[in-house]
Amino acid sequence: MTGQQRGSREAILSKIKRALQMPAPKPGAHGHHSGPHPASPGGGLTLPVINGSQWKQWLPPTGENWDEWAALFARNAEGLKADFHLLESEEELPTALQKLRDENSWQRIAFHAGDLTNLAVRALDVPSLSITEGYDRDELEKCDAGITLCDALIAQTGSVLITARSAGGRALSILPPHHVVLARRAQLLPDLPAAFELLRATYGENLPSLMSFITGPSRTGDIERILVLGAHGPRQLTIFCV
Repeated sequence: MTGQQRGSREAILSKIKRALQMPAPKPGAHGHHSGPHPASPGGGLTLPVINGSQWKQWLPPTGENWDEWAALFARNAEGLKADFHLLESEEELPTALQKLRDENSWQRIAFHAGDLTNLAVRALDVPSLSITEGYDRDELEKCDAGITLCDALIAQTGSVLITARSAGGRALSILPPHHVVLARRAQLLPDLPAAFELLRATYGENLPSLMSFITGPSRTGDIERILVLGAHGPRQLTIFCV
């Protein structure tokens, strides 16, 4: 390594060390900035001041009440090729899951422990793999479906918000070909700000190490603009809300 290369290497490492000393903003709490962006000294990008709910004028409307949020989520889920089922009560969940099992010929499922997922495992009565205390990737890939809880359903985008606490990480929602999400009605929210408020109310300052927004099953349209499901993850996404 030449002296010039060593100098370049040290300069890069020095910048990385300085960057690591700066605390990252918490999700949903970045704040707003007016004037030249800090990353553009001397000018460049200028961001507007946005106060209160002014930002909503640029976003699609979500409705005024829970019934309208649920209807919007259902429409968005359908457009995303996800299956959304709004059940009358938790008591209907076992029968709905058994029907899904039979329609898809599940032989084995994986799950992360929780009140609704434990109920699902008992109702499905097939061999199951718990990832709560860790998992073997090869064994997880052999499962027909991964069943998780979630933190929120977001009507505005038809997205499912999962975290490391509610879903045990991303593997369970990616490796099995069918992802099944179990949610409660209180978790169906109008938009992203409401979802971040719920996260703060649930976890306080101790936010989960992973947060992921799932918007429909895995898809790609890279080849001839033909939509292909399941290219990089599950081909099916089914959401039950009780």
